[in-house]
Amino acid sequence: MQDKRSAEDNRHRENESYVEKEMIMQNYRLLIAYDGTRYHGWEHKKDVVTIQGKIESVLSQMAGEEVRINGAGRTDAGVHARAMVASGPVPTDKTPEEIRDYMNHYLPDDICILEVTPAAERFHARFNAKGKHYRYTIYRGRLKPVFDRKYVWTLDEGETIDCERMRKAAAYLIGEHDFKSFCGNKQMKKSTVRKLFAIDIKEDGDYVILDFHGAGFLQNMVRILTGTLVEVGAGRMEPSYMEDVLAGRCRQLAGPTAPPQGLCLMQVDYEKSNMELSSTNE
Repeated sequence: MQDKRSAEDNRHRENESYVEKEMIMQNYRLLIAYDGTRYHGWEHKKDVVTIQGKIESVLSQMAGEEVRINGAGRTDAGVHARAMVASGPVPTDKTPEEIRDYMNHYLPDDICILEVTPAAERFHARFNAKGKHYRYTIYRGRLKPVFDRKYVWTLDEGETIDCERMRKAAAYLIGEHDFKSFCGNKQMKKSTVRKLFAIDIKEDGDYVILDFHGAGFLQNMVRILTGTLVEVGAGRMEPSYMEDVLAGRCRQLAGPTAPPQGLCLMQVDYEKSNMELSSTNE
């Protein structure tokens, strides 16, 4: 009986050894949607709950060792995402679909892994990003947006905004500029020059939707741009004043920082060749 048990133990150890040999360290691209309401932002921080921290915890549980990932951006506390991209090497013998399903089983309901895709070894979610699309939603109706309240900036009762004035102001902001006046990080040492491709402002009943598409954004930049454009729309600033705000390179010249819940990361742009596995890796 003892010999039979020993033989079974040996076979079990051999099987474990075989499985370990089959574990592959592969770089993966993750497409993620999340409701940021109850999180302290994307970036992993000690002693607080973050999106990155939750995802890394589940990946580490699955892999049996510590796994770290890189996000395409660092959304603030309370900000949402429909298509955050993250990347990182993960040791596993699971298929991409099995990884996705495992993660969604153990992640909370306000985080969803939409896709898991094998990526080129050198693909990096942040460094290879060519552009980002953020959407900010404002509610200006008379009745409380009960079911949307966690996803919009509700303007004060009686406040009106002129979207045509906001569009005129936005035109001054398109292109490559020094956006230091729109940066929330007072200690910023690196360049604050960024390029905005487009700012689209549309009205949909009681909602005003602002779409920002740019090569990159500074900390709080979209929220400060939104707060400033609302000041213009409310008549407290002139559209042409945007030239002075840009030239002044001073945070105090711009408008307030719009609240986080109205902001959502909609898309991250990449060159296709940066994401795909080369033929040698397939």
